[in-house]
Amino acid sequence: MSLLDFSSDAFIVAFFLYCFGFLFYGVAALGKKWSKRSPEEHTKRWGRIAYFVALLGFIAHLTFFFTRWAGGGHIPTSNMYEFMSFLAMAIMAAFIIVDAIYRKPLLGLFTLPLVVIIVAYAAVFPQEVQPLIPALQSYWLKIHVTTAASGEAFFAVGFAAGLMYLLRTVDFTKKDEKSRREQRWVEFTLYVIIVIIAFIGSVFAFRGAGYEASFKQETVTIDDSGVENSTVNTVEYSLPPIFKPYNSQVVTIDSFLGIDKPLFETPHWMHGVDAARKLNTITWSIINGSILYGLLRLVLRRRIGAAIHPLMDGIDEDDIDEISYRAIAIGYPIFMLGALIFAMIWAYIAWSRFWGWDPKEVWALITWLYYTAYLHLRLSRGWHGSKSAWLAVIGFVVVMFTLIGVNLVLVGLHSYAGV
Repeated sequence: MSLLDFSSDAFIVAFFLYCFGFLFYGVAALGKKWSKRSPEEHTKRWGRIAYFVALLGFIAHLTFFFTRWAGGGHIPTSNMYEFMSFLAMAIMAAFIIVDAIYRKPLLGLFTLPLVVIIVAYAAVFPQEVQPLIPALQSYWLKIHVTTAASGEAFFAVGFAAGLMYLLRTVDFTKKDEKSRREQRWVEFTLYVIIVIIAFIGSVFAFRGAGYEASFKQETVTIDDSGVENSTVNTVEYSLPPIFKPYNSQVVTIDSFLGIDKPLFETPHWMHGVDAARKLNTITWSIINGSILYGLLRLVLRRRIGAAIHPLMDGIDEDDIDEISYRAIAIGYPIFMLGALIFAMIWAYIAWSRFWGWDPKEVWALITWLYYTAYLHLRLSRGWHGSKSAWLAVIGFVVVMFTLIGVNLVLVGLHSYAGV
């Protein structure tokens, strides 16, 4: 067995251990009513078991990282599969650090699902070891990417604690306008998470079924001298085509639920070879996410937030608020070093300029400015509690757009990260 094969096996082991860790955290939270022990003893016991299993998953994840590094010949952070895998590992490391300080077992109930989702999302991308392009052949790859991801990992823990705070403090029984507004926004946050889960599940399901669809798209461009150039690209879909590329012809398409041809054509103003495929993926994610959300509401017979709220009983909301703030405060200087300072040094080495307004650079700056505002409002304006929690939740949405939206939607010098 090669190192890369062993690395892949370790990745799978880490994924399942994280899943089991999450389940055990769920037992720690849900099993209090049926346990013969006191609620505190039950939570503490199962929290320890869950933490141990999650720690084993982290060790397996470290094994994946270093064996892939040794087998591939370079640090595995150069494409979306490798980077998202590293980010999940960094979030787990940040959780271990924060948990060692505060000893709040139920924090894992919200952090572990985030790790599982990101690991599963990483697995959606091609997993072959790819040679480094010239811009990545630098030791700054190790420094810039690892520090930036480590800062984002602490932001993720801050997000998990912020969401816990909201689910603990928002009263889902009140009917006044303010309470209803808070309930709707918490529920929308949970809905977005479910849409992401549905996206990952949809891709795996159709790939497992061997679904295939592809199109040939002709693109006409005009150069500076006014000469038209025509290129033909093949666009492959992993999900049934609701939208086909503009000005394209079907190469192959499997039938699904009687759908053997695209329902719509992507508008002409959506530029880029992969624009239609991305629109198609977003559409399927929203459809399947809405179905999954509806099924959960049907089973629970109430809002998901209202179902989770009772699990938060006994949690000190001030402690959760403090954890969210401290995690972000730790991540902020690390992110600033990795995503801005080290990135600018590497940009000068690679492209002979410190700053170029590339989309990834711009959104890294936006992320830093956002968390700068968060710390300012927290420390100078006294924005504690629900205001701080909402900022932590929204901040991680900004982080995920910087990681995913910029890499996969916008085009720039960092486009290689979306391979």
